[in-house]
Amino acid sequence: MASTVISDKRPGYGQLLRTPGALSFLLPGFAARQPFAMLTIGIVLLVQHTTGSFGSAGAVAAVTGVSMALFAPQSGKLADRFGQRAVLVPGVLVHTASVSLLVVLALTGAPLWALFLAAVPAGASVPQVGPMVRARWAAKLDGSPLMPTAAAFESVTDEFTFVVGPVLATALCTGVHPAAGLIAEAALTLVGGLFFAAQRATQPAHGLAAAAGHPGSEPRRSALSVPGVRVLVVAFLGIGTVFGGMQVSLTAFTEEIGNPGANGLLYGIFAAGNMLAGIAMGAVAWKTGPRRRLIMGYAGLTIAASLLWTTHSVLLLAALGLVVGLCIAPALITGYTIVETLIPASARTEAFTWLTGAVALGQAAAVTVAGRLADAHGASTGFLVPMAGTALALTTLLALRSRLKPHEASRVAARGIGHRVPVTVD
Repeated sequence: MASTVISDKRPGYGQLLRTPGALSFLLPGFAARQPFAMLTIGIVLLVQHTTGSFGSAGAVAAVTGVSMALFAPQSGKLADRFGQRAVLVPGVLVHTASVSLLVVLALTGAPLWALFLAAVPAGASVPQVGPMVRARWAAKLDGSPLMPTAAAFESVTDEFTFVVGPVLATALCTGVHPAAGLIAEAALTLVGGLFFAAQRATQPAHGLAAAAGHPGSEPRRSALSVPGVRVLVVAFLGIGTVFGGMQVSLTAFTEEIGNPGANGLLYGIFAAGNMLAGIAMGAVAWKTGPRRRLIMGYAGLTIAASLLWTTHSVLLLAALGLVVGLCIAPALITGYTIVETLIPASARTEAFTWLTGAVALGQAAAVTVAGRLADAHGASTGFLVPMAGTALALTTLLALRSRLKPHEASRVAARGIGHRVPVTVD
């Protein structure tokens, strides 16, 4: 199918940030979303320090990721129904307590099963701030041409989080104390989460309020009932394997060459490429449809990830990591763009949390498998995990790409929540 040309020039980031009230939820939202980027690497570094095993560290981090992936969509459903504050406040308190318990258990030499038990609530309670910020943008910019710019800006913010979070956690764990990364993660969650929850003026109307205003409205559907959302979940699982595989394998590689301090630098280069590509994606008025962009970007990601395991020097690994990072942002941003054309407003936060949870689940699986491979066969074998994960996801995307085309009813629903711009399919 021929692509549709979008003739309107996309509004800029400056105009977006001047939206009244935007900074009131953006700044605390940035602090509160750090746990997603800091939690896994913080657990890996602490547990590896206390047990001496990357496999055990990866397994504990994997339990956290699986728990988050399973509970994140439920958190999104509750936020859509009862409001963001009602979900955030208890979640932030539970997360802070759970991470604190995990730190104490690890430092006191508790058995591995105890770390697994503590990891479950730590992952389940990770605040889903990114999806909640996206929902606030959609509510605030209803009908505005700034909505596509807001979607790109949020993805860039996510990428920047992956620059700051792992580098900060690694620096604290290696330079201050092995537990410092997780302690900082818990503190940021508590302060940022509560401050974000306090911004009631920008909180979107929740489902109970909407139902009271429209008693004859259509029953709410789950976001996962939409076939295209399920395809995107698989794609985001593959992206998660890149994050998880890179975190563990880079840590193992720098330990193997006797330079653990280089881990933060290498991961920072990888994440910086991700962020730079995201900024460029948001600044371009695309003439190619999102489906085609997603497949092309994912193909590039798969090729780059497939070369990681062949690299054995710091300089080459830094260069290739940068390329991998440059390929992630187009896939992430385009995936979020597509999902907004597939779902009704009543499932918006839930849909975003399914994608976020998929990244966490892929990351958890990759951390586990890459950790075992690195322990048994050396650091380079851990890089086989991103190769396999992206290859399988790309195959799924190619086979089921027709499901990413929104039906007309979905397009009308999407426009009804603020996407009154031409919908480009291919």
